[in-house]
Amino acid sequence: MQEVTGLAAIARMLRGILEGVLPGTQWVDIAMSLINIGAIFTVISLSAVILVYAERKISAYMQLRSGPNRVGPGGTMQTIADMIKLMAKEDIRPSGSDKWMWILAPMLLFIPSAAVYAVFPFDQQAIFADLNIGIFYFIAVSSQAVLPFLMAGWASNNKYALVGGMRTVAQMLSYEVPMVLSILGIVMLVGSLKMSAIVAAQQQVWFIVLQPVAFVVYVITATAEINRAPFDLVEGESELVAGPFTEYTGMRWALFFLAEYANLLAASAIAATLFLGGWSGPWLPGWAWFLLKVGGMIFLFMWFRWTFPRLRIDQLMAFGWKVLLPLALVNVVITGIGIYVYQFFI
Repeated sequence: MQEVTGLAAIARMLRGILEGVLPGTQWVDIAMSLINIGAIFTVISLSAVILVYAERKISAYMQLRSGPNRVGPGGTMQTIADMIKLMAKEDIRPSGSDKWMWILAPMLLFIPSAAVYAVFPFDQQAIFADLNIGIFYFIAVSSQAVLPFLMAGWASNNKYALVGGMRTVAQMLSYEVPMVLSILGIVMLVGSLKMSAIVAAQQQVWFIVLQPVAFVVYVITATAEINRAPFDLVEGESELVAGPFTEYTGMRWALFFLAEYANLLAASAIAATLFLGGWSGPWLPGWAWFLLKVGGMIFLFMWFRWTFPRLRIDQLMAFGWKVLLPLALVNVVITGIGIYVYQFFI
């Protein structure tokens, strides 16, 4: 029997405590589900606070500035101060907006951003839902983020917001195609859509070695999917004020902001799982390896943001359809040939 350690051991211990307190198995399952949901939202909230501060410091370092350094030791409380400011801001709704669609858009955007965390293997046997279609679930749920952006743009009754919403649809749908094809190469090598199986298949060699082209395509398309520079055309302030967020204030705007960092963490976690071996690694606990790899990917995405200039919308679309899509297709074909040749000689 495989030894249970790390986060999985904590979950098993917690379940044992609940079994001694609650009357039946069904109540234990409900309680564990609620704890898992609470843990996901806690991870997202804490990571947003940490990542905002980290991005400010990283961008300041790259631009030879000091960054936050007044509120709290080393400026560590600056993000908390910003949160208090956002909660205190007046909630203003445009008079000509579609009321319920405008209200629901930021809430609906946050739901898929949080739902994808259910299939991430944080540690050995530490996964909220180890689905047989884990990768398919991630792609299907994350793609739902397109609709709330369009809802926000349309419901705001603002031309800048509407153009930003339409840009979102064009950008995210276009870059999903090469992203899925880049992930397809991994699925072909493993023969499974299960996240835990993908991590287990990388015990000898990480897939970034076997699929370097897929990794490059994934990183570029993920940057576009989470609307970060140089692909942040959705909210190009020089053209669209703030895109779909133009008419949102206070905590409603903060939900869009929180979803962006939740998506950044999710994209980094997927990259660590698919290409960097997930939680596997020597000496350190599995969760520590997972955090280190996710942190490395987050730094890479932040590095991109503060290094490359923003593209024009026509350059963005041309790059996706004329460069990334053919590259991803070629990678799938070469992967298939490589698997056939390997099986033939073995």
